[in-house]
Amino acid sequence: MAASSVSVDSSRSAGSVLKKSENTFQSLGYYRTSAAGPRLKVADPEFNATESIKAVEQFADSDLLVLPELGLTGYTCGDLFATHTLLDASIDALHRVVEATMNHTGLVVVGLPLAVQSSVMNVAAVIGQGTIYGIVPKSFLPTYREFYEARHFRAASHNDPQHVRIAGQQIPFGTDLLFVDGQAVVAVEICEDLWVPVPPSSHSAVAGANVVANLSASNETVGKAQWRRDLVVSQSGRLIAGYVYASAGGDESTSDVVFGGHCLIAENGALLGQSRRIGDGGQPLLPDATSLTCDVDLQRINHDRRVVGSFDDFRDSLPRPYRRIEVKQQPRSREITELQRRVDPHPFVPDDANERAERCAEILAIQTAGLVKRLGQLPESLPLAIGISGGLDSTLAILVAIDAVDHMKRQRSVIDALVMPGFGTTDHTRGNAMRLTELLGVTRERIDIRQLSLDTFIGLKHSPLGIPVGADTEIEQLQVALAATPDDAKDLMFENVQARMRTFLLMSRGFVLGTGDLSEQALGWSTYNGDHMSMYNVNASIPKTLVRYLVRYIADERYEGEMRELLHEIADTPISPELLPPTADGQIRQSTEASLGPYELHDFFLYHFIRGGCDRDKLRFLASQTTFRSPHSSDVIEQTLDTFIKRFFASQFKRNCVPDGPKVGSVSLSPRGDWRMPPDASDAAFR
Repeated sequence: MAASSVSVDSSRSAGSVLKKSENTFQSLGYYRTSAAGPRLKVADPEFNATESIKAVEQFADSDLLVLPELGLTGYTCGDLFATHTLLDASIDALHRVVEATMNHTGLVVVGLPLAVQSSVMNVAAVIGQGTIYGIVPKSFLPTYREFYEARHFRAASHNDPQHVRIAGQQIPFGTDLLFVDGQAVVAVEICEDLWVPVPPSSHSAVAGANVVANLSASNETVGKAQWRRDLVVSQSGRLIAGYVYASAGGDESTSDVVFGGHCLIAENGALLGQSRRIGDGGQPLLPDATSLTCDVDLQRINHDRRVVGSFDDFRDSLPRPYRRIEVKQQPRSREITELQRRVDPHPFVPDDANERAERCAEILAIQTAGLVKRLGQLPESLPLAIGISGGLDSTLAILVAIDAVDHMKRQRSVIDALVMPGFGTTDHTRGNAMRLTELLGVTRERIDIRQLSLDTFIGLKHSPLGIPVGADTEIEQLQVALAATPDDAKDLMFENVQARMRTFLLMSRGFVLGTGDLSEQALGWSTYNGDHMSMYNVNASIPKTLVRYLVRYIADERYEGEMRELLHEIADTPISPELLPPTADGQIRQSTEASLGPYELHDFFLYHFIRGGCDRDKLRFLASQTTFRSPHSSDVIEQTLDTFIKRFFASQFKRNCVPDGPKVGSVSLSPRGDWRMPPDASDAAFR
């Protein structure tokens, strides 16, 4: 449609016309954005147009290219902005760039001075496919310290015309323009607009924009880059949007100011990337072109806006209605081969060691504070019962319990640690459990649950793993027979009886501290009313991949000698419920990851399913775009993804009645607030 036409289609939800099977940017919701600061000569629009065209050609793959403020003339032209020579030359330069976009399917946003009525305005032209779609003026002009824009320009106001005439065409004009490009709705603001108390993009986002382009000429002074970065990131988070920021480079540096060419792209409070800039501490960066390309995830942005119910509450207070300009839609048939953004293989665990240590310390403090509050409501003499298996989860739970009782200045003996070996317990884990409880100085009980379980099998007339049992069956005799069963033997009742027996013993002793983690809740990897149940669970929102790091962190930061070595040994032990008998040589037979698939994949899928609302195609694609700790074949990824979806849906009935536990991160499955889902929901649409 013509650039001057305005169309609104509120009946179509983003992505509704896309084919799910297509592996394109559009179908997966990605919008490729680029910010660039080309080479420039101050007051030479012809040269600047040539450099801008080079950028258009260089970023021909991008859906959106943002160039700097007043990039066709230079920001520092001063009183030359009032001359018709410079103004006419900038229009000629604009036409050259527009013509260069004839075969460019994306949007390009370029800055220039424009005579509007009897004034000059600092504007951004949104162009593409040989068309000027609209022009957006700058709303706020800085007139402090080194800036004096009000001398040269007039700020946008409600008196501005709705259209301006350029080369005989009526072009939409104003700060109320939104550019609809498929799933993307792009708004534009210019430099200082971001630095004011209420940026124009705040209104634009409420009006529907999910990507904001900022054309800037921000000079470099000590400490300013961090503040600039914080503004871009925080505004993207406040708007739940993508934010693409392009600033003028070193060629703009004249008189008393130096410009660094700082380009940034952020998404919903996270920095996707930033370019080099003058003064960034790296090798000296001479005045040269800078650039950055990142893929913004529109699906996740739209998902998060749906989740945050308060996002639209401000809509009734918008200062004006917004006009939507439909961008010409031509097929962008490129296939995704590699995303221009980092996909974290372990989204719950920071890569940086210092950040990881800070995260661990914060999580442990939250866990401890939650438990302290709960224990404060209970009699001091009431035992805090916890089952210790020698595995990761129970180790983390008892370490948090130690912190809590120490903080409350209670005796550690109030912690009643039950070591309850069963038919699947190995000497290794039993030994670690006994050593751990001894070194921590807690009350310790060792109760062999095998006889109690055997009595239950007899009462239920059940043959564990197919082995007949009766009143004359001896425990050791049964243990030997169980060890001789095939490695792939299955018996759910055999496992459930042991898990419920342990819970029975714990519940009979005092206030029970749960140990199950977030990953187990997601997959339903627990026995209903067995290890699934407790009276408070400090691990409720800790994923399995993070539990191991927390135990190692505590080992390294708080202990030394035998205790440190023991905790590292526990962290390195294979994950297992140890409910099936060990192998003939005493090794763990029941590997959780062999049954379910790698936990690093499950936690990866869990994060992106809950936080991003990703469908199966996107989960699979994201897994293909990162490098996990251990390489996983496409078959393993597919099988694990299938297991995740099936078990996640099938296990909601367990999650609907889990005990209280502290929320520590952005992903939680608590049925009391974070995740509410019918237990009988079908997974058919998600497979």
